[in-house]
Amino acid sequence: MKGRITRMLSILMMAALLVTASAASVFASDGPDWSSGTITVEGTGVAPASAMSGIQARMLARRAAVVDGYRQMAEIIKGVNVDSDTTVENMMLTSDVTKTHVSALIRGAKIVSEKALEDGGYMVTMEIPMYGASNSLASAVLTPSPVKESFPQPQASVTPSQPVSISGATLPSTTGSPSGSSAAAAPAGKAVGGFTGLIVDCRGLGLKPVMSPVIRNDNGQPIYGYKNLDSQTVIANGMASYVTDIRRAARAGSNPLVVKAVSLTNHSGDPVISVADANRVLIENGATGFLDRTNVVFLR
Repeated sequence: MKGRITRMLSILMMAALLVTASAASVFASDGPDWSSGTITVEGTGVAPASAMSGIQARMLARRAAVVDGYRQMAEIIKGVNVDSDTTVENMMLTSDVTKTHVSALIRGAKIVSEKALEDGGYMVTMEIPMYGASNSLASAVLTPSPVKESFPQPQASVTPSQPVSISGATLPSTTGSPSGSSAAAAPAGKAVGGFTGLIVDCRGLGLKPVMSPVIRNDNGQPIYGYKNLDSQTVIANGMASYVTDIRRAARAGSNPLVVKAVSLTNHSGDPVISVADANRVLIENGATGFLDRTNVVFLR
């Protein structure tokens, strides 16, 4: 009888924690920070009225905050788009392995800060990296590609555009299109060289961030995708960063090649650039390999 009462009290206590955590959450994150590559939540909780001491109340409030953090983290991660057609939740529904990996990832979320609140509540800030060789969302949902495919050749029938670069010291604001000094004129089919990365200006188009984007030319040919890259590099670093301020485009290096997206495809997840710009990107990548190093930034 005594054991049954103890079990009932434990169940009631956990139910109270879950209700308290849910009701106390007022700092829910809107989603991943695609610029920094992190998912951060702030879980909050208060102790149930049945707490028997100040110490127990603080411990129960902390536990409720952690439960709330786990709940928020699960909601955000499930909604992350792996590619333009697939969310993490879709993958979890079709793969028990992915479900197990994601569940373990959420349980292992790092508590980066915590504090007791003046009103008796408690707050914990929890974080999961989107990319990294281990304990990251990418390591849980991205599978190694069996064969790395070569980047396509430029389309010979279209003259490559003249490259435009932006000096790292004079990055413009987010108003207007990227501008800067044109790089030295290049003969058709020849690289200027020296480019450290690629910025694709997608502002005004409604680009949707995804973990595995594809850049296409306006003939529909993919010129940059997961299949062209080393899988471990993608898992460790991601394929691109997403920024709204070009001054935060450090991933593309000090001398990025800049092209303008002409449209989006695949549910607004994949940018499309002109064939002439795609040819220039492929030519310059052949000279310095910035695509291979995933030095790609989408400006949105």
